[in-house]
Amino acid sequence: MSLKSRLAEDRVLVAPGVYDALTASIATDAGFEALYLSGAAIAYTRLGRPDIGLVSMSEVAETVTLVRDRVATPLVVDADNGYGNALNVERTVRLFERAGASAIQLEDQSYPKRCGHLQDKTLIGQAEMVGKIRAALDARVSAETLIVARTDAVAVEGFERAIERAQAYAEAGADVLFVEAPRSANQLAAVTKALGTQRPLVANMVEGGDTPLASAADLGAVGFRLVIFPGGIVRALARTAQAYYGSLAKAGTNAPFSDRMFDFGELNALIGTPETLARGRAYEGSAQ
Repeated sequence: MSLKSRLAEDRVLVAPGVYDALTASIATDAGFEALYLSGAAIAYTRLGRPDIGLVSMSEVAETVTLVRDRVATPLVVDADNGYGNALNVERTVRLFERAGASAIQLEDQSYPKRCGHLQDKTLIGQAEMVGKIRAALDARVSAETLIVARTDAVAVEGFERAIERAQAYAEAGADVLFVEAPRSANQLAAVTKALGTQRPLVANMVEGGDTPLASAADLGAVGFRLVIFPGGIVRALARTAQAYYGSLAKAGTNAPFSDRMFDFGELNALIGTPETLARGRAYEGSAQ
């Protein structure tokens, strides 16, 4: 089922954050129907830096390609602000769509951009963002490739202006709307009341962020169609890595940590090493 068809159903869809082919394959094996390729998670893991616009278009495109080579799961790709103006957006959409994105998310931040739950963000004008959305729609090859329009206006211009911007982005043709960082349960409910009949809506759950945490079921009940957990995997792995390296530095061996690790064989089973080697052997006697 395509992501477009799935979002048309009247039930919530959970998309966990991934940042590479390994996390994408593990999330797919867990049974998720869609994945969210997080720009923040790529910055955290590939650069070891904060999500402040340091990741380039080509780095994200390469990641999309590697993830798509590993899994067929529908993939929502965080394209930041399109990496420039409307012409940059055109190129971004063409490149990401060819790489395998099922949906491409664009935001209305200007430079320097920031994670949606950091402070001191700045925005481009509404009209400029409308132009970027139109450029994205013109650039895509397939109508099955969705354009997600995100506004960060809650933190900059206030909640009412965020709703106004989202409505304008819907009128421009965006397939999915994303009002970033509502500050309360009341604001979450107000987003769905104002916009829920227009387009599928995204809710973003960030541990320690501006939006109160809620379950996907509860968010679906108030009208959100897509719930993303973009950076949760990195926060979980970073905590585990810190504990692992601390243990190794102290003990000089992995023995104290072994019950929290896969062993060599278990990891190879997880990533499909036996099946891959068997597939290779099947070709060895095929030459005539």
